[in-house]
Amino acid sequence: MTESHTAAGAAAPAQLTPMPEDWQRALAVVAHPDDLEYGCAAAIAGWTDGGRDVAYLLASRGEAGIDSIDPATCAPLREREQRASAAVVGVHTVEFLDHRDGVIEYGTALRRDIAAAIRRHRPELVITLNHRDTWGGVAWNTPDHVAVGRATLDAAADAGNRWIFPELIAEQGLEPWNGVRWVAVAGSSTPTHAADASAGLDRSVASLLEHRTYIEALTEEDPEKYCREFLTGNAEALAPRFGGRPAVGFEVFAR
Repeated sequence: MTESHTAAGAAAPAQLTPMPEDWQRALAVVAHPDDLEYGCAAAIAGWTDGGRDVAYLLASRGEAGIDSIDPATCAPLREREQRASAAVVGVHTVEFLDHRDGVIEYGTALRRDIAAAIRRHRPELVITLNHRDTWGGVAWNTPDHVAVGRATLDAAADAGNRWIFPELIAEQGLEPWNGVRWVAVAGSSTPTHAADASAGLDRSVASLLEHRTYIEALTEEDPEKYCREFLTGNAEALAPRFGGRPAVGFEVFAR
């Protein structure tokens, strides 16, 4: 898309395309509890308000995410916080794969697990988090995000091919699902699309706040102030590219 120009001759930011609306089911696949809350919960709140079904799949339970809490104690705590967080934005199906937090490996085992979930849930839209090496510039991404994001993009195709992971049919009765039409990557530094965050922004703040144990270990700021400023700042930063409306950006790969 080419940039438009103002009367003064300055380049106006290229506008983001609205997210597709002709779908009913979505599956969001990320590495850790809190990934979706930092990434796109405001958009998910708006979609569930509209009667769409969204399910969450997490590769790990985030057990290595809090230095002061040992993994055996941390895992069930973060699972509880994730389920409460999802419920705030209208998501009631939350599944965990039990890959090890911090050392999730890209490969066929991860692709198989995600493809199986796609076959179970049969989504038209699959959502994941930034799979690139950085968040843009020199802000380095984590190996878990890269592995899960990339595996999700690949598993969207794997799910539709009966000759890839044929054991999913033989052992679990999961027939191929070739109905994924888009994979939308949240947290991308090169978004192509956006969803209006206006209606869901307050609930996205409340959703992130449910991860209170993690947030209190992460920052000394007041948790509500921290969550609101982070999410509002991100949404408002995209407003000039989305008709002046606060937005959640996605890099969308059509299939």
